[in-house]
Amino acid sequence: MSEAAQPAATAVKPSSARVLPALVLAMLAYSVIQTAVVPILPSLAKELNVSGSDITWLMTANLLSAAVLTPLLGRFGDLRGRKPMLLISLAGLVLGSGLAVATHSFSLLVVARVLQGAGGGVLPLAISIVRDELPREKVTGGVAAISASMGVGSGLGLVATGLLLEHWDYKSIFWMGLIAGLVAVLLVMLQVPKDPVVDRAGGADPLGALALAGWLSALLIAVSRGNEWGWTSTKTLGLFAVAAVVALVWGVIEVKVAHPLVDMKMMARPAVAFTNVAGLLIGFGMYGSFLVISNFTQTPAKLAHYGFTATVLHAGVLLLPSALGSMVAAPLGAMLIARSGPRLPLVLGGLFGAVSMGYLALRHSAEGDIYFASGLFGLGVGMAYAAMPAYINGAVPAEQSGIANGMNAVLRTVGGAVGTAVMGAILTGDSIKFPPQIAKLIPMQIPTLDAYKHAFWVAGVLCLVAAVVPFAIRTVRPSRPVADSRTAVAEQPTKTGA
Repeated sequence: MSEAAQPAATAVKPSSARVLPALVLAMLAYSVIQTAVVPILPSLAKELNVSGSDITWLMTANLLSAAVLTPLLGRFGDLRGRKPMLLISLAGLVLGSGLAVATHSFSLLVVARVLQGAGGGVLPLAISIVRDELPREKVTGGVAAISASMGVGSGLGLVATGLLLEHWDYKSIFWMGLIAGLVAVLLVMLQVPKDPVVDRAGGADPLGALALAGWLSALLIAVSRGNEWGWTSTKTLGLFAVAAVVALVWGVIEVKVAHPLVDMKMMARPAVAFTNVAGLLIGFGMYGSFLVISNFTQTPAKLAHYGFTATVLHAGVLLLPSALGSMVAAPLGAMLIARSGPRLPLVLGGLFGAVSMGYLALRHSAEGDIYFASGLFGLGVGMAYAAMPAYINGAVPAEQSGIANGMNAVLRTVGGAVGTAVMGAILTGDSIKFPPQIAKLIPMQIPTLDAYKHAFWVAGVLCLVAAVVPFAIRTVRPSRPVADSRTAVAEQPTKTGA
């Protein structure tokens, strides 16, 4: 296609109006089912007759799978086409949901959650498709909508769980994932155009993929099981050591091989590296806050003299403003990015998260406090999630956008796993000491109010650090165009407000 024809091609895309809704639904289908099981893990342990520590594998297995498969699917999308890999990612979500519906075995349910983790590839693939297919002026808003959908879906998943359990059993949650996944597959097949025939050089780098899976698995298992094993136990420290060594080996492999899974020079660019740091911190805050707020609201007020004795549904409703805040954040973040670059929304995202957590540490006696803090935190997460792909897409060529956004998604997942584990450690480390005759009637430990305050402050401080990180990024240089009309949007400089 000639340069003269390029503007017309990017301005008139008949399918572009249908592409974005299909991609947003695909993102929502994954994010809803990822968090939907969080409020019911204790009841699932009883239903499936497994221990409380074992039931956490339903989250750990999903996080591990998503962390490993997200960059792989993003890389294969860069090399072999985004639409086929997006369908494979959604197929994992559908197959996992179907298996979860069909089985009563805990082991097979863990396998089902591993399959659902393939849905993590939706984020980098959808962002790359938006960058390829939408008109240039709509790319920022499209990317913001998809990225913010992660926060929207996570909040909606908590509410959906409560609504479903009011009428049906836990299987209904996986039916929801199955139906949403099938609808997403159908829309992607019909609405997302085929990838243009592009000659992309590169390879799959199986050794690098294996090493990446190795160190991420060791790290996430150590983080997720640290509370149970003890943070200074031989197993926990040993896995941390294995993760560090294998990560070092992985870095060496990626530098040496001809076609690395992850270009380490790309990862070292300030816009990419510091954005990934922000993603790690925001992921910590989002997943950690969901755990803490959900537990806090469900605390029996008559026993602890705080909390709201909320049901699963009531706790989900109290967190619903976080989903609404993320919905508002998508267009607001896109507008700020278009006007001044991604720095301002990323800074505001961290600040809103810090203020909301600090507010809860000081004020938490009324439901209105939870509603306000939840909404403000959701607004912050949505703005931060909208800004991060803008930083990354402005710093890397289009043919690397899948893997670059995939690694950012991995670090959000790692941050979420670390946040969940750290918050769990804070809450379990300081529990109310009831008289023996009362303690034996309570099925689980109840953290002290001070424990919850400490958890809120930790989340707030890390969000504040995330707000400072963007000031380390001086500029985002526009990537050089490659011989491919799909990279036209990469020719536009991305402002940073620097």
